[in-house]
Amino acid sequence: MAQTRLQLLGPVQLFHGDDPVPIGGPGVRGLLALLALKPGKVVGLDEIIDALWGHDPPATARTIVHGNVSHLRRILRDLDGPRILTTPPGYRLDVEPDRIDVHRARTLLDRASVAGPEVAAALLAEALALWQGPALGGVPDSLRAPELEDLRKAVHGARVDADLELGRHAELIVELSPIVRADPLAERAAGQLMRALYHAGRRGDALELYRTVSRATLRTLGVEPGAELRWLHERVLNDDLPPLSREGAHQGPLLARESGGSAISQLPAAVPNLAGRAEELAWLDGLVTRAEAGQTTIAVVSGTAGVGKSTLVVWWAHRVASRFPDGVLFASLRGFDPHHPPLEPAELLTQFLLGLGVETAKVPELLHERVALYRSLIAGRRMLVLLDDARTAEQVRPLLPPSARTMTVVTSRSRLDGLAVSNAAKQRVLGTLAPDDAVALIEELAGPASLNHALARLCGYLPLALRIAGARLSAGAQRTAEELVDELGNERTRLAGLQVDGADDSVRAAFDVSFRGLPGEVAETFLQLGAVPGVMAGPHVVAAVAQIPVAEARRRLRALAAHNLIAETERDVFVPHDLVSLYLRELAEQELSDKDRDEVLGSTVRYYQAVADRARRRLGRVADPLDFSHVLADDAIPPLSGFAEAHDWFAAEWPNLLAVLDAAYAAGRHGDAWRLARLAHTYRVACPLLDEWMRMADLGVAAAEAAGDVAGQCWLRLARCEIALTFELPGFGLADAERAAELSAASGDERLRTSVDLHLGRALSRLGEHEAAIERLAEAIANAPDVTLRGQALSSCAQAEKRAGRLPAAIAHQRAGLRIDRELGDDDQVVASLGKLAELSLRAGDHEAAERYVWEAIDLAISREFVAREGTLRLTLGRVLRARGDIDGAREQLALSVRIYERVHPKLVGEVRSELADLQ
Repeated sequence: MAQTRLQLLGPVQLFHGDDPVPIGGPGVRGLLALLALKPGKVVGLDEIIDALWGHDPPATARTIVHGNVSHLRRILRDLDGPRILTTPPGYRLDVEPDRIDVHRARTLLDRASVAGPEVAAALLAEALALWQGPALGGVPDSLRAPELEDLRKAVHGARVDADLELGRHAELIVELSPIVRADPLAERAAGQLMRALYHAGRRGDALELYRTVSRATLRTLGVEPGAELRWLHERVLNDDLPPLSREGAHQGPLLARESGGSAISQLPAAVPNLAGRAEELAWLDGLVTRAEAGQTTIAVVSGTAGVGKSTLVVWWAHRVASRFPDGVLFASLRGFDPHHPPLEPAELLTQFLLGLGVETAKVPELLHERVALYRSLIAGRRMLVLLDDARTAEQVRPLLPPSARTMTVVTSRSRLDGLAVSNAAKQRVLGTLAPDDAVALIEELAGPASLNHALARLCGYLPLALRIAGARLSAGAQRTAEELVDELGNERTRLAGLQVDGADDSVRAAFDVSFRGLPGEVAETFLQLGAVPGVMAGPHVVAAVAQIPVAEARRRLRALAAHNLIAETERDVFVPHDLVSLYLRELAEQELSDKDRDEVLGSTVRYYQAVADRARRRLGRVADPLDFSHVLADDAIPPLSGFAEAHDWFAAEWPNLLAVLDAAYAAGRHGDAWRLARLAHTYRVACPLLDEWMRMADLGVAAAEAAGDVAGQCWLRLARCEIALTFELPGFGLADAERAAELSAASGDERLRTSVDLHLGRALSRLGEHEAAIERLAEAIANAPDVTLRGQALSSCAQAEKRAGRLPAAIAHQRAGLRIDRELGDDDQVVASLGKLAELSLRAGDHEAAERYVWEAIDLAISREFVAREGTLRLTLGRVLRARGDIDGAREQLALSVRIYERVHPKLVGEVRSELADLQ
């Protein structure tokens, strides 16, 4: 069966088997490329906009992205496998990475690194063949992915090394000569060409090549070539260059030291194998090239506790140590050691000076004198300095070498932004491992097992947690993977399960050290986050909880992000790692009183009530009397100027809304719970998730009953009736509407009573009781207290009249309702009214009007991402086209409707499939 694959290494293209699938222009290609570069990971909407338009996006950028996502989804529905999922705060491409050429190339590169030369050469040739031209062709100019060119160079360089090892010197001379002529500063390629020339018997040409490269390097950079190339030159001069061996392409300087040098090496032992981290290793390798070119190079590798910073850097340093002929200095700065204070710069300098050969008696007493001696000793040397576990930039600065030819790598749980500002340090935040790499880490310790993928997920792909899980599995045969998965599957026991014998050897202990090192006000905010339900936080909710200005809340959250306890996944969206979330919850339960936690929950609920109320009013009409406009000041609410912003807010905050609702109900805040459920109900127009909506409505009804609030029970029962009508559930919600009618009989609330009539009329109409339905809806039209409810009543009455066979009256009522919808700017109702007018016109035989109405509705539904509405409209369009004799067009639209209904209306798929079968 043909598979779908994505090409990024060349013109961005989608293939089904060998057949290209048209996808659209640069914007659509750019969007697909952004998602495909990070398969399985969320790409934020703001990140997408920045990548596609740079610093000058159009006002409609969000709408354009929504439309392009819908366009791609329609294309992918026809293919096997790939899907674009809406995952706050953006989108995620659900696809096997091996179907994307970039990730296929990385996999081949990784496999080649542990294969013999013949197999490696074949694998790397296969990887290079994936490039079909300049990467990311046909996308907007603002979209850049320089790592793809780095990947190509890494693949090419590794393939040349394999060919050198196989003795294919003549072929490589032909291949490499034009590359080096075009870029004589490409020292790796130049070194490879020197080797090929020498072993092909062209020693003089190899020496001339070195002179050419040396002149270019001196002229352009003002420095001599790097150590590797200088070592090669010396070996060619002495006519004793050994063949390249599989152990590594950069062993020349190491051999030179072994034959009489005195290089320093303070590196601790490295792990036998490093899981994943190909991109980070390539980044570090690229910085070595900068250092070899004479540029001052300082790298900061930061990340949350247990993410594997030291493991990565030490493993990498062993691999590249030979490129620093004067040695490697290493020191643990103990910045986050739970038992010792951070080392002072004076102590660290003493350690380095002794390593550099200074006698103990000659180490200066004063700090500034030690700094001066240290800098004078390493000036001009080609060295690597590793500063592990730094706490602050101030702890690091005295240890920074003065030589541009020495590279410094710092690891820290904090980002050390000060080094970027004052010393132009390059920064890299280390994330968790990719799922397959995480499984490989467990298997390294405990061997293969079917549940390793589940274990890796429960460990949050965090290396420390993975190593603990692997160690526990390997500790004894009495522990099975099933038992460990059960233990870690319980959130209450997961952190306890990620601990071995020593109290310090645990995920909780690692996080605790980070927390205890936070400044007071930032630590207070971190604690409060533990009592805020939800999966992410922003400055506005933190401001509401902490009762501080939004700007101050943002500053504190970014301070936490700088300490890598949370991550700012896009602007103002802060997400803790899964295990950090569990730690936070435990911490809040331990260190906050019941009263403090209740106050945090109360503030959180009030915030979401206020913002959800504002957002729903941007989405469309509001029938109930709930009004939270007085709860928060305008500057305490995220900017929600229109429909798109409100839709995006609901989409991003939906998991938080569900979590806050559950927490409010569990805490006995029943009045808060039913109100929040009703406020969030409006979002159903753009998010047709039946299970979640029914759970929310059921909980809302239960909360209103527990609170003894009659109006609340009515409004939540009407919400549940609306869901039953939308999803055509048995009974169409009539029982809820009738119960609401009983409860509201004595109410003087005209809005409530009109809404009850509306829902009763709609449910009765669906059940075939046309006269009773029209009577109820006529009362609603006559008694509607405002134009909003009158428009809804007109539209509902039109449908009842249609079912009763009164088409002229139905069309007249629906047109009157559409006029009100347009006047109010209610896009959901405009789409619904247009779709209903299309159906009515079709029944009346006016096919031209029907097609005009339905296409207008589909365009608006796609731009607003009303997925359920789009499915119904495609069905209507298929029927219109069939009536007009366009059978092929009808088949296409009905097929699209089937694919949408499979996701949002599975119970109704059979009806549409039956219609489609009639057309075959």
